[in-house]
Amino acid sequence: MRKPANYWIERLELEPHPEGGFFKETYRSSVSAEFTDFPSGRNVSTGIYFFLTSENFSAFHRIKSDEMWHFYAGDALSISVIDKNGKANEIILGLDLEKGQVPQAVVPANCWFASKVKDGGEYGLVGCTVSPGFDFEDFKMADRQHLIAEYPRHKELITSLTRV
Repeated sequence: MRKPANYWIERLELEPHPEGGFFKETYRSSVSAEFTDFPSGRNVSTGIYFFLTSENFSAFHRIKSDEMWHFYAGDALSISVIDKNGKANEIILGLDLEKGQVPQAVVPANCWFASKVKDGGEYGLVGCTVSPGFDFEDFKMADRQHLIAEYPRHKELITSLTRV
C-alpha cells in the first residue's frame, strides 16, 4: 500500500526548504578541501532527502556545484534546467524507463533549475548529492523578471516555476 505524503515528511523529519518542498540533510562529508571558484573550503560532498508534493514546486535557483538527483519513491518529478547557453531541458526523474524516465540525473553547476511533481502525480521523494558540498553561500534564488530578461524565450516556463 502506498504511503501518504505526511508519512514521509514525519518519518524522515523533513523541514520546509526555502526553494519549496521539504528536505533533511543526511550527509556532510567529514573531508573538506579547497576548490577553484569557491571563496572558502567546502566539504567534498553533501546529501539530502528532498520531497515535493503536487501542491508545491521547487522554484528556479542555481548553485555552484554539480547536483545529482536520485529517485526513491512516489511519482515522477520534472526537473527543468536552463543551461549556461540558455538552452532549456526537461529531465523526468522516476522509474518508468519505457516512458523515458531516469532514476538518476545530474544538474550541472551554475545552471538554473526547478522541479515539480509530474502532472497527475501526488508526491515524489528523491535524494540530492552535491559535490563540492552544498553551502547556502553558493545558493541563489531566481528573480522572475531578471531571469525572463536573460532568457525571454523561456518566459512561460520561468513564470510557472518562480514565485517572485
